[in-house]
Order: sequence, then C-alpha cells, then structure tokens
Amino acid sequence: MHRFWNSGRVLTKHFIVKVIITGATGMIGEGVLLESLKHPQVSQILSVSRKPCGIEHPKLTEYIVPDFLALQPNDPRLTGYDACFFCAGVSSVGMSEEQYERLTYDTTIAFARATGPNPQMTFVYVSGGGTDSSEKGRMHWARVKGKTENDLMRMPFKQAFGFRIGVVQPASGQQRVLSYYKYFSWLIPILKVLLPRTISTMSQVANAMINVSQNGYPENVIQISDIAILSKQNG
Repeated sequence: MHRFWNSGRVLTKHFIVKVIITGATGMIGEGVLLESLKHPQVSQILSVSRKPCGIEHPKLTEYIVPDFLALQPNDPRLTGYDACFFCAGVSSVGMSEEQYERLTYDTTIAFARATGPNPQMTFVYVSGGGTDSSEKGRMHWARVKGKTENDLMRMPFKQAFGFRIGVVQPASGQQRVLSYYKYFSWLIPILKVLLPRTISTMSQVANAMINVSQNGYPENVIQISDIAILSKQNG
C-alpha cells in the first residue's frame, strides 16, 4: 500500500519499489539489505559495494565498484530505481580531516551524481545522531555529515533524507555486526525501556527507509523518533 502524507493524514495506494543499497558489507547496509529482501513491497535491489556482500536472493543484483569516486554521472547501471539507501560509511577515528571528508562527503556526493538525480528517486543518507546541519560545530565529523546532508537535499531528487540513527539492534542472521555490540547487547532490552529514543531495530530502520521512499515525509532530517513513526506505516 502506498500512503501519501497530507496534512497529518495518510492516504493509501499500491506501490512497489526498486532500490539501490550501498554498504552491504557493513553492519547497517547488511541489515537494511536483509530486511529489504524480506519486504513484500520491494521488488528489486541493486547492492553497490566495493566487494561482494555474500548474499544470494532472486531480488538481488550486485554491482561491484572498488572506488565510488570513479563513478561517472548518470551511470546507466544506477538508473531506473525508485530509491537509494546510502548506508556506506566510515568512522572518523584515526583519520585525518582531509581523508574523512573525502571518504564521507566526496564519496557520497559522487555516488548521488552517478544516480542521475531526478524527481522520481528518493535518496536516503545514513548520517547519525550529532550531525551538525549548521556546519559550524566544533566536531569535524559532525560538520562533514551535516554538509553532506545539506548538499544532497539541494539535488533534484524527489526528496532526500538524512537518517540520524543511534544504537541499532542487528537483524536476525546478520554476520557483519560491529565487534563492540557483543559486549553490550545485553543492554539493548533495558535501553528499549529506559531510553527508547536512543535505539531502533534494524527492521524499523529499513521499514522507515522504504516508507519515505514511497510516501515522502514532512521532515528531511529523520530522528530516531521519526524512524519509530515511519516504521509503523508499512505493512
């Protein structure tokens, strides 16, 4: 069912989506991919990564791109999709500011241009809590992610969103889970009760992405509370 946001009401219409997912060899990308493969309203998925994701499914096709910066604008393999879920990303730990900006801002914008930005595609960018839209904060990583969000939103997409995720509970069957999750996974049920606005499940994140690609949303910056709302609109 396709739901249109309109003055706080939700209208419905059938709609099936074809999506691009980047970063399937990382935790968020793999989780979003697994959840999207299960979703009945997703008909096709193109996984774009630097190496194979190791998953086989009738819905899934892979496009191996060692360097996203080498992609040309309007890459024909990236056209004809309804949405892009850009889940690729790196930590700023141990990186120079120049290197981090290249791998975060330059890479994302190059990929967006390669999709041939158009009014039929929704672009979802996974940024994170603490991202600085003003681009004037003290934390370099937060400014870079804020600049990335801002410039994506200026492109001629149907709509572009910055998903400011927090702690995300891995999907069932995930192989690529960040190592530190094993040390505090026992805390997740407690966080859900005590601090519900700090945590999402991978299913909620993926469902929210699918929903905004179908229906849009009044806000371009998606917080954890918005993810909870959007995830309930699917099904």
